[in-house]
Amino acid sequence: MTGRPYVLFSVAMSVDGYIDDMRDARLMLSNDEDFDRVDEVRASVDAILVGANTIRRDNPRLLIRSVQRQQQRVRRGIAPQPIKVTLTGSGDLNAEARFFTAGDSEKIVYTHDPVVAAVREAVASVATVVGAGTPIDLRVVLDDLAERKVERLLVEGGATILTQFLTAGLVDEIQLVIAPFFVGDAGAPRFVHPGRFPQDAAHPMTLAETRQIGNVVLLRYLMRAETG
Repeated sequence: MTGRPYVLFSVAMSVDGYIDDMRDARLMLSNDEDFDRVDEVRASVDAILVGANTIRRDNPRLLIRSVQRQQQRVRRGIAPQPIKVTLTGSGDLNAEARFFTAGDSEKIVYTHDPVVAAVREAVASVATVVGAGTPIDLRVVLDDLAERKVERLLVEGGATILTQFLTAGLVDEIQLVIAPFFVGDAGAPRFVHPGRFPQDAAHPMTLAETRQIGNVVLLRYLMRAETG
């Protein structure tokens, strides 16, 4: 990972491993105290990444809510809000989505080389569009973000993006929150899809922290063993 951003996952899931259900309304898997913790994590990074499907399904703002944390970033000489990043294979993005319209932060869209022109036509007025190979090469994405001075990247979903980063061995840390209930719907999105993961039973992650936050629990895993 030398020279690339430190990649941090922030994920909340049910006890049975689901990150949402099949209803139109977003499933709340956490609580206000944990939402504030996530806000603090957002304030600590240079960029936040979600997949295009998450933008279409959840219409997230991806902003730091705390004015105090925004002001602390400004005092450190950085923008009050992290850069917002998305990946799209289809190019199906709406320039009116809150990802693009909420906040004054820079927005970057990485896509397949053949559809760069079409994506630029759709969102160039609100975002920078970058070709990242065919298919999209996450290493190209990370290298480009590093050139843009991104040292810490927060990835918030969805399952396809999480799986791609994990199976490629490009994750440094997972902050996983477990909600105290089951979803139980086979059609609902899970934390990850099936795949071959570097962190298997023979190469487990390091549990760096456990924390109870109201009725949820945070598990913080490091993908590589701590040294020193």
